[in-house]
Amino acid sequence: MIATALVGIGNDFRSGPAATAGLISILYLFSAVAQPTMGKLSVLFGPRRVFLSGVAILLLAGVVGVLAPNLGVLMVSRALIGIGTSACYPTAMALVRRRADEAGIGVPGRVLGNFSIAAQVTAVVGLPWAESMAGSLGWRALFAVNIPLALLAFVFTLLGVAKDAPVQKRTRGSLLAMLDLPGIALFAGVVVSLLVFLSALTTPAWWLAVVAAVLGGVLLWWERWARSPLIDVRMLGRNGPLQRTYLRSILAALATYTSMYASSQWMEQSLGLNAATVGLILIPLSFISIVVARIVSGRGWVRWPLILAGAALALSAAVMLQTNHSSGVLLLIGMTLLLGLTNGFSSFANQAALYLQTTAAEIAVASGLLRTSMYLGAIGSSSLIGIAFGPSATDAGFHTLAWVLIAIGAVMVVLTVFDRSVPAVAAKH
Repeated sequence: MIATALVGIGNDFRSGPAATAGLISILYLFSAVAQPTMGKLSVLFGPRRVFLSGVAILLLAGVVGVLAPNLGVLMVSRALIGIGTSACYPTAMALVRRRADEAGIGVPGRVLGNFSIAAQVTAVVGLPWAESMAGSLGWRALFAVNIPLALLAFVFTLLGVAKDAPVQKRTRGSLLAMLDLPGIALFAGVVVSLLVFLSALTTPAWWLAVVAAVLGGVLLWWERWARSPLIDVRMLGRNGPLQRTYLRSILAALATYTSMYASSQWMEQSLGLNAATVGLILIPLSFISIVVARIVSGRGWVRWPLILAGAALALSAAVMLQTNHSSGVLLLIGMTLLLGLTNGFSSFANQAALYLQTTAAEIAVASGLLRTSMYLGAIGSSSLIGIAFGPSATDAGFHTLAWVLIAIGAVMVVLTVFDRSVPAVAAKH
């Protein structure tokens, strides 16, 4: 939604595009760090409590955004949105796992599929809804909408989700050790330095890569010996299948965001289409993703969807190679439909794979790391596009990205074909 309001925010606060773009990047940064952190907190305090706390933070973020007197305070609101919404996915995965285990169910495929479908529905609804609200009520309405949504989520959770077990009483020193604050700080340092580095590969700040590597080494050492680590590196080191799931998630996000953002820029600059037309061309992507996610999740398929996700990506990129500044709309819709297959196939299957590859005690933090991996791919896509396009989105740059996407699709296929740990079906008991 925020993409439709950047110009209005810049005009009101007399800020340029670079400053208002920070409203997008700050949410990525805080979300990437907060996702596994919220998963850790849910282990200590209970997923329902942490979910409700995240919703309360989202409510506060909406109020701060509505009342923001300047861009700095608006940045605070976006940071709070990143933190608050970060509580949702890892705690939801933990709550679903708890309920499924209590009921003696294996992988609740339709429930996990609903997570993917919800994301696609918001993508379809969010943009036109935001354009309507910002046009009639102003950009502050886009922050105000968080308030009723947070209240609804809070009430539904109180009424519909079973309470957590009582929190185990601990001394203050013991609680701080269990929280692993040094681990959280080191992880934040690694993620922030890496994301900032990836966001500007056209003019790389290599010192940030060095900082990320050094902090990453310290993080591994600390987490190896921590009493209650944020990230169980010993488990992760032994769990090759989970590592490959994270890698597939990074590649899928990198490919999907690169394709969507590059296609929209290219269609506007090379084909001369307006933003509304581009939006209509991209809508089928979300619809096909919804349909595929429903079919795949309903049948619990895991292995073949991951293979087909890479194949569909390569085919979509092959269509990209056939396009130029005079291409027709039908060819462009075909390209986006193939990309929608990639999104629909990979989103559920990677979630199901993670569900199978982790225990109930690990799933909250592991799910948070899955989202962090997606943010790495999303941030990397902006730099990849910048390198390929340069000052303008040309046919040559678009075709260069197509070859990169073909390579990513091939890697995704190989990662699954030779990974015998990925089951054909997420079995239900």
